[in-house]
Parts: sequence; structure tokens; C-alpha cells
Amino acid sequence: MIQTIRNYTADTIAGLIQPTPSDWIFALRTVSAGLFALFAAYALKLDDPQWAMMTVFIVAQPVAGMVLAKGFFRLLGTMAGALAAIGITKLFGPEPWLLIATLVLWIGLCTFVSSLLRNPEAYGAALAGYTATIIALPVFGQPHLVVDIAIARCAEIVLGIVCAGITSRLILPQLAGDAMSARLKRCIGDLAAYASGAFGGGEAAALEAAYRKLIADTQTLGEMRAYARLEAPSLATRAHSVRRTIGNLLSALSAARALHSHMAPQNPALLPVRAELKGIVEEMAASNPDTLDDTRHWIDRLDHAAALARVQGSADEGPDSVGTLTRLTVAAEFAEALKQVMRGLDALRYPSATSSRRRQQPALVIHRDYEAALRNAVRAGLATLLVGAFWLATQWSEATGTVILVAVVSSLFAARPAPVEVAWGFFKGTLLALPFAFLVGQLVLPVLPGFGWFALAVVPILVPAALAMANQRHVGVATAFAINFLVFLNPHQVMTYAPLPFLTQAASVLVGILLAIGVFIVVLPVDPRQRVTRIVGALREDLIRLCLHPRLPRRSAFESLSYDRINELMPFAQRAGRRGEALFGGSIAAVTVGLEVLKLRDAPEHSAHIARPVDDFLRLLARSLIVTSGSDPLAASVEAMRNASAKLATEKSSEALRAAASMRVIAAAVEDYPAFFHRKH
Repeated sequence: MIQTIRNYTADTIAGLIQPTPSDWIFALRTVSAGLFALFAAYALKLDDPQWAMMTVFIVAQPVAGMVLAKGFFRLLGTMAGALAAIGITKLFGPEPWLLIATLVLWIGLCTFVSSLLRNPEAYGAALAGYTATIIALPVFGQPHLVVDIAIARCAEIVLGIVCAGITSRLILPQLAGDAMSARLKRCIGDLAAYASGAFGGGEAAALEAAYRKLIADTQTLGEMRAYARLEAPSLATRAHSVRRTIGNLLSALSAARALHSHMAPQNPALLPVRAELKGIVEEMAASNPDTLDDTRHWIDRLDHAAALARVQGSADEGPDSVGTLTRLTVAAEFAEALKQVMRGLDALRYPSATSSRRRQQPALVIHRDYEAALRNAVRAGLATLLVGAFWLATQWSEATGTVILVAVVSSLFAARPAPVEVAWGFFKGTLLALPFAFLVGQLVLPVLPGFGWFALAVVPILVPAALAMANQRHVGVATAFAINFLVFLNPHQVMTYAPLPFLTQAASVLVGILLAIGVFIVVLPVDPRQRVTRIVGALREDLIRLCLHPRLPRRSAFESLSYDRINELMPFAQRAGRRGEALFGGSIAAVTVGLEVLKLRDAPEHSAHIARPVDDFLRLLARSLIVTSGSDPLAASVEAMRNASAKLATEKSSEALRAAASMRVIAAAVEDYPAFFHRKH
């Protein structure tokens, strides 16, 4: 234990040597809101005032909209859990085994729903499950108290949410729209720097590092979009366009990577376009981010580059006209995607300028993994059932805390990409909080009573914890530390020296976390590769349907579903090293393939000599995604695709050349990412 504390403390101090001004604002704002919530809970004489202060740290986020969103869904989850606890206790309170069984079913159901949703909705669903346990178990044998406990818990949490929400908006607030605009500006600058290196033969290691950073920043941008909707209602009504902006950012990154991978020789038709794009991204990368405040200049230049690529493609009559047209098509797509990112940046800053009343925005389509959700529900329910059965069999009163912690950890962390690691980080934060809580709660506050002494004792502990919460590297452990420090401290207006109950409670909490970790390891253990395989399989199945299904989806619906699946794939890809990067790159390439398929199928009615080769090519692509046979079936399929493209190009009409170029783009994408497009049995 001592070594764990030393190691984590050293790492945390090293990470906090140079906190940014925004980190300090976040830390001081969070601690101030927590103290105010606790003071208000004391004044209102609430039964468990620590819940008000804990709630502040639970919902604390750097961005105001994220605080409001998490607080709102925490409130909904708490109310749903409280109502469930009241109903279950009233119906099954006299029958302890039925009580536990019903709570287990409720936790399993809420975990299942949580696994199918996205943050912050997923958080609210998980909270509804274990809140019922938090309320129902302490009143076991006294069911008449359940309503009072439920009302008190809701009141304490509402108080914490209100304090956190008010301070996040009034004390030097960081607003969601501003934060997302700043993040998107940085992503655009990083994308321009990456593209500049890709078009100019940059160093491979630097390009890979920039590529990984862009992926991570894009994921963060997506998470901010999910949490910012309550602060800025325009982000909710335009959620589709915001997601498309993120998708266009990824598409531009994919196009730049493809142009780098397939650098053409000194082709006269390609050189002017490459020079134009290189000049744009170099100037953009070297410019101050504030130059993006006016995007008209950049949009005009990107429009010119895209138009130049189309003109050069139609004018080229070289020996490899299809290859040249393919590269020019990708270059035009890069310019178009980056232009759409610029327009998305404008939409973030000036929502009224882009809002449309002509038609309702299409609904977002999201990926749902029912198999993983069912697995998570079974694990959470089984873990709670086993510990609950132990509690009933032994009648050990302190096991109540163990049951509650097992329910919390096994449901809250079930859907994470690495639940064992996340839960272990929660355990380390809890373990680290123990000596601090003992020092303050058992040795200092009983001797120095009063709210003033309390604030003086906890501020030097909670401010560094909040600073660590602002650091992405330490946020999980630091949040666990802050929350469990308050759990162990159990602040009341009169603090007493009672080490035995303190240590007993601490033991039950630590044992509960370890048991939940054991369940993650032993019961239906998750192999991240299986989740990745299902997501990749779903992306491939989308492409097969695009090729073969008679009814075509809207482009926006296809992009929405694809980008949501890519967002689900990101955390796994980041943890898998180079193999993960190949899978992530392949998933972006799959969107490119899908859009090219839509071009082939959604074009004006093809003439007879074009329609038949296009249909044959789409069937070939679908077959290559479904069937694997022979020593190297993918290479054979790619060669057949190239041959089909070359044969169609002999028609020499503009329509045939455009279709042939789309075919070549598809073949290049499949060839670049064999690990993604190769179906393994």
C-alpha cells in the first residue's frame, strides 16, 4: 500500500509541476463549489451532506456544458434509481432473497441499456441501476424508511448539481462552443501540418506521431460534442452536422494519407494540383490559429484547388489517365473535406447563420453492440448476486458497502474498452485516499471542529486532486481519490474519533472494488479483439449492402453510422499499436469506399456499356468482402478490380473515366488495408 501511494504520488506531482491557468481555474472552481454544497447541506440539515460535496466532484468537468450534461443525466439516473428502490423495497422488502434478486435484475437491465447508449446518457442509465442498491440496502429490515432515504439522496444530489452548474457558468466559465471551436482549430492546424509533411515527403516517424495525435484529438472532440448539448441547444439540433464535421476531418486525414502512400511520378497533370494543395496547407500550418476566424479565404482557395483537380483530370490524356484521374479525385476529395471542416467551424461559432428551417435534420444513426451489452449485463448482475448472497448468508452488516461497491464498479466500468485497468485505477485512487481521510477525519477534525477548520484541512488535499482531475493522464485515479476521500471522511457537523468503523468501512469498500475486478477477469472475460472484429465486420457488411441492396441509404445516414462505428473503434485502435492504426485507417478507408460505391450507384442512369461493368465490379467487391478462398484471395480481387477499371477506361468517355477512377480508388483502399478488408474465418 505504501509503495502504491509513493509511486502514484510521485507521478501525480510530476504531472502537476506546470498546471495551466485553466487547470487552476477548474481546480479552484470545483473545490469552491464542493465546499459551498457541503455548507448548504449543513444549513439544510441533510442526513448525508457528503453526497452533496461528492456530487460536485463526480460531475466536475472543465467545460460548462459537460458539467450540465453529466449533472442532468446524473439527476435523471438518481431519480429513476430512487423510484426503483422504493418500488422494489415496498414489494419485496420482507423477502430478502427476492429483494436481492430483483435488484440484480434491475442492475443487469440498466447495465444493458447503458452499454447501448453513449455518454452522458450511458452514465445516467448505469447510475439508475446502482442507485437503487445504494438506497435499498441500507434500509434492509426497515422498509418504511426507504422513501425518506430516497428523497434525502435526491435532495443532496440536486444540491451538488446546482452548485456545480452555477459555478461552472459564473466563475470564469469555459463554454462548450468556445472549447470545441478552439479544439477544432487545433485539429485543423495539426491536419494542415500533417498534410504538408505528407505532400512534401516528410519524415515517416513525425508523420506517424502527428497521425496518432490527430486521432486522439478527434476522439476528444467527439466526446465534447456528446457532453455539450445541454449548454448549447444549437449543438443538439445540429448534432448531425457537428458529427459530419468530425467525419470530414477524418476523411481529409485519410485522403492526405492516401496521397502520401500513392505519390505519383512527375505527372504534368498532377503537379499543379499538388503544388496548390501543398501551398495551402503549408500556409495554414504556419499561420496563427486566429487566422481561421475568417474562413472565407481558405474556403475560396480550397474551392480553387478542387476545381483545378477536376479540370486537370478531364484534360489529361497520358498513358495512365485512370491513375492520374484517381489521384486527382483523391486530391479533390481532400480539398472538399477540408473545406467542409471549415464550414463546420463556422457553424460552431455562428449557429444562427447555418440553421435551416426548411427541413428537419436527419436523425443520427449509431452503432449498437447487443452482444457486448448482454455480456456486461450478465457480469454486473452475477457479481452483485454473488456478493449479495454472501451478505444474506453471513448477515455481516459491513458487507452492505461491499455489495454496493461491486454493483457500482461492475456496472459503471463494464462498457469501457479496458474495464480491468479502469477499475484498477479506481482502486488505486481509493487506496490513496485512505490515509488522507484517516488523518483529516480521525485525527484533525475531532480536535478542531467547525466548518472553517474543515475547509482549512481539506483544501490542501482537494485542490491538488482537482488539478490532477484536469490532467487527462490522471483523471481516473484522481477522481476516485477525491470521491472516496469524501466517502471515508464522511463529513458531518460534529466529527468523532471512531477508527474501528472507519477501517471496517474502508475494508468493505476496497474488497468490493477488488471483487468487481475479479468478476471482470473471471466472468465472461472480454477480449478487445472480439469487439474490434464485430465493429470491423459491421463496417464491411455496410459496404456489402451498398453494393448489392436494391435500396440505397442517404449519404448522410451512411456517414453517420460509419463515423459512429469509427468512434467506437478509436479507443481499441489506440491501445493496439500499429495494428490498431491499420484497423483505424482501414475503417476510414471503408467510408471512402462506401462513398465511391454510392457515386457509382447513385450516378445518373448509366449508358448500357457503363452500367454492366459497374454492376460486375460491385458484385466483385461484395464477393471479395464475403468470401475468402485460395492462397491470396484479396490480391486476386484487387487485381480483378484494377483490370475492370482499366477495361472501362478504354471507353474514353468522361462518364467511363469517372467510373473507372472510382473503381481505382476502391481498389487502392482495399490494397492499402488488407487487414481490414480481408475477412478471416
